[in-house]
Amino acid sequence: MTRKKKKLKVVPLGGVQEIGKNITVFECEEDILVVDCGLTFPEDEMLGIDLVIPDMSYIVKNKEKVKGIVLTHGHEDHIGAIPYILREINVPIYGTKLTLGLLENKLEEHGMRKQANLINVKQGQAIELGCFKVEFIRSTHSIADSVALAITTPVGVVVHTSDFKIDHTPIEGEPMDLTRLAEIGSKGVVLLMCDSTNIEREGYTMSERTVGVAFEEMFMKAEGRIIVATFASNVHRIQQVINASVKANRKVAICGRSMTNVVDVATKLGYLSTPRGTIIDIDSIDDYPLNNVTIITTGTQGEPMSALSRMAVSEHKKVEIIPGDLVIISASPIPGNEKLIFKVINELFKKGANVIYESMADIHVSGHACREEIKLIHRLVKPKYFMPVHGEYRHLKQPASLAAKMG
Repeated sequence: MTRKKKKLKVVPLGGVQEIGKNITVFECEEDILVVDCGLTFPEDEMLGIDLVIPDMSYIVKNKEKVKGIVLTHGHEDHIGAIPYILREINVPIYGTKLTLGLLENKLEEHGMRKQANLINVKQGQAIELGCFKVEFIRSTHSIADSVALAITTPVGVVVHTSDFKIDHTPIEGEPMDLTRLAEIGSKGVVLLMCDSTNIEREGYTMSERTVGVAFEEMFMKAEGRIIVATFASNVHRIQQVINASVKANRKVAICGRSMTNVVDVATKLGYLSTPRGTIIDIDSIDDYPLNNVTIITTGTQGEPMSALSRMAVSEHKKVEIIPGDLVIISASPIPGNEKLIFKVINELFKKGANVIYESMADIHVSGHACREEIKLIHRLVKPKYFMPVHGEYRHLKQPASLAAKMG
């Protein structure tokens, strides 16, 4: 009697042919492993919709098989839908310290923290979930404590990079563990799932440290207030704003609910370092000279209800834009948001502010790998099969062609 050949199902329920709501199901034998569970934001025609979550009906239908959820990092498009899946299933959730810290905050808002079984793991650690063994490999991205995954299955090893860039001089911690990826690759990898968001960009992604250099130059020259808009989850960017402010003898105020939450969590867990007395309450900014104040805020995408957007139209209760303010938008536009962003920029200019955005200076670098970094991962991992992830169809088509050329 011949033994039945084992099969591995890899089912992306989000994050493929789209940007956002990343979630992947791995199914083998009678076990299911879920990697990430994110959300995305609505498109223009989705009137009255605040956010979009993946269709998780397959997971709910097979919930008795689910051994756990593994998280790669703390961005909304990877953890944002966790409160919604926990209403349907209750399984252990594994993640690194900052990832779980941000998730705890989110679960508290939903009144679900007590029912969640959150298990902290460290970079380099491995866990067993049913027939799966999951190793958390140190990675670098635009948020601290990110990991890639090596998932050992009865069919072979799957390497899932999640979102990554190869930053040799990261702001916090060590560089991505390329040595470990090479070791895994030398033993045989059946499938590589690789971040494809930046495949259209040649070369390498710049190090996060280059932004810090630009900040320091601008902060030392600025004669008035500085307002920096960035993604709330970009703890490394926030750290560099704080560092530049300290060097320029500026106090720092935090503006925006999500920004305040992230700064509180990251500081508590040791991922943000702030000299005593540097952070001030947003209510007290008028107590200091203009050239001694930096405000870190949300609103890089021109979101109508964000703090920066409300400042731009004089609807913010705490901050009024005045002539001489320097506004730095330290992010790149998410495709489709350009009109919203430039509307905010126009309003800021009308109020006499000087606005600097990505196309004008080195005030932003991507958290995603460019083409040469993706090629390097291929050379190290040497997979039998390849699945591009984290991108629209145009992003997925190009790395597939690249992989074919590399054999």
